[in-house]
Amino acid sequence: MDLHFGDSKPTDDERAAVDALLGPPESSWEGADRSDADLRWARGGREARDRRDLLLPGLHAINDRIGWISEGALDYLCRRLTVPPSEAYGVATFYAMFSVKPRPATVLHVCTDLACAAAGASELCAGIEASLGPGVHVERSPCLGLCERAPAALAIKAGDPVRTAVAAPATVHDAVLAASAPDSAPEEPSAAMAVPQAGDPALVLLRRIGVVDPSSLDDYRAHGGYTALRRAFELGPAGVIREVTDSGLVGRGGAAFPTGRKWQATASQPDHPHYLVCNADESEPGTFKDRVLMEGDPYALVESMTIAAYATGAHKGYLYLRGEYPRALARLEHALAQARARGFLGDDILGQGYAFDIEIRRGAGAYICGEETALFNSIEGYRGEPRSKPPFPVEKGLFGKPTVENNVETLVNVLPILTMGAPAYAAIGTQRSTGPKLFCVSGSVERPGIYELPFGATLGELLELAGVRDGLRAVLLGGAAGGFVRPDETGIPLTFEGTREAGTTLGSGVVMAFDDTVPLPRLLLRIAEFFRDESCGQCVPCRVGTVRQEEALHRIVERTGAAASDDIALLREVGRAMRDASICGLGQTAWNAVESAIDRLGAYE
Repeated sequence: MDLHFGDSKPTDDERAAVDALLGPPESSWEGADRSDADLRWARGGREARDRRDLLLPGLHAINDRIGWISEGALDYLCRRLTVPPSEAYGVATFYAMFSVKPRPATVLHVCTDLACAAAGASELCAGIEASLGPGVHVERSPCLGLCERAPAALAIKAGDPVRTAVAAPATVHDAVLAASAPDSAPEEPSAAMAVPQAGDPALVLLRRIGVVDPSSLDDYRAHGGYTALRRAFELGPAGVIREVTDSGLVGRGGAAFPTGRKWQATASQPDHPHYLVCNADESEPGTFKDRVLMEGDPYALVESMTIAAYATGAHKGYLYLRGEYPRALARLEHALAQARARGFLGDDILGQGYAFDIEIRRGAGAYICGEETALFNSIEGYRGEPRSKPPFPVEKGLFGKPTVENNVETLVNVLPILTMGAPAYAAIGTQRSTGPKLFCVSGSVERPGIYELPFGATLGELLELAGVRDGLRAVLLGGAAGGFVRPDETGIPLTFEGTREAGTTLGSGVVMAFDDTVPLPRLLLRIAEFFRDESCGQCVPCRVGTVRQEEALHRIVERTGAAASDDIALLREVGRAMRDASICGLGQTAWNAVESAIDRLGAYE
């Protein structure tokens, strides 16, 4: 283990940022002034190593306060946690939102991904860069989860406290104002603005958004909040799992694994403690449903996590939240504080003798951390690289213990299952895809946003609700890892089995419409760039394949027909290798959208 430290020293601000998280150092071994006692024995080594999982929060603390992570600050954090500097450097450089090189305190992230690219992100970036002075660093960013308001920009100004501002839909003037004076930027629209159906009494998952004050626990309870948790205590852990199993609920993140089976497998493990992890790191381009749920109905997520933990025997939960979601972070921190103060979290929830609490861990810009085992590594303080399976997380997950991991939408579905009962819930949708589903609609539509429909509704019905524009060229289902369909294929039923039979995928519920003004070859090139940037590099098929895919698409972006045939053949060969041999879903799906555009849309004919 390399524990070599450099000669650089932290500044007072850097030291204060770390100490605010970890407390003051207890000995010179951790960075305090040297004393005679410290020469006789070493203290805190094992205890500090047990806090390795605080490495990511520590990096956030420095980056938030200073704007970048210097060698002296990194060394000081490593001393506090007894982490080899080389390993900490590998972690710090893994995430896009951190910098280990000096940069201005203000960083303006401008989204250049699919929805924003179609809405003129390139021209927006050029205008911003021409207007801003040297005091702001402009970062061309992957999806910010603001697709319903494309193009989007997020300004982050380091300091104590860190300040953020969102400009969406962004103009050059709004983005410059957000970066120059975050406190003066226009207030963000409410979460209800992202829900065109807001207020519809027929809604199940979105019924409180736009109706309930997201900051008020009393308002949440007045609209049915915590009814499901009381029902869970009546049923007991086994009864809750039985209800979830009988409901037919499957994961909403794209894998569609039966939730009840996952919970039962975790609950039955003899090894303890058990952990619950909520995956709120939705980084798939085009996905923003979890953000809307967290901003508009945060207590629903707190309640549903408590139910999942109770059912699976967990007493500690981690909510892994995208670093690009400052508003959701503030809403959830407030909700957790209120829940603790009122007895809905803590040592004795609702007087039932059950103890459970939730800790928020912020991501820092890494799409791969949406993969469950990569997420575990990230929380534990390592690079967010996927693990080989087996063992599966239900056996050895977070910290090597049995872990149940679900995304936000999956967890929130547990509330109506317990309040209406499994048979009533299962009656919604189809036999194999039960319940309601959230769809993220963006692109060339009149009313972009989150839509709730029962499984089985067709793509055409969804696009009609959103008001698809004339000249529809293609629809992308499932985001960058999904596939394109033609305008004449809108009869596809929006179920996991229906999209599979149609040769595409439902994924997490992304539906992006593109009209004939969007240059399809440029869009495919952006998808390839995204996967090249987001590959963690751990396995050769993905690390090399994503680069080769992008290179080939660069060569043929302006070519068609026979001139592109050799590179298309190469793309197919590379795509098959990535799909068959990559260690995780990123490499396995990196070719999907390009393949579907070639085969279904004739992108290069």
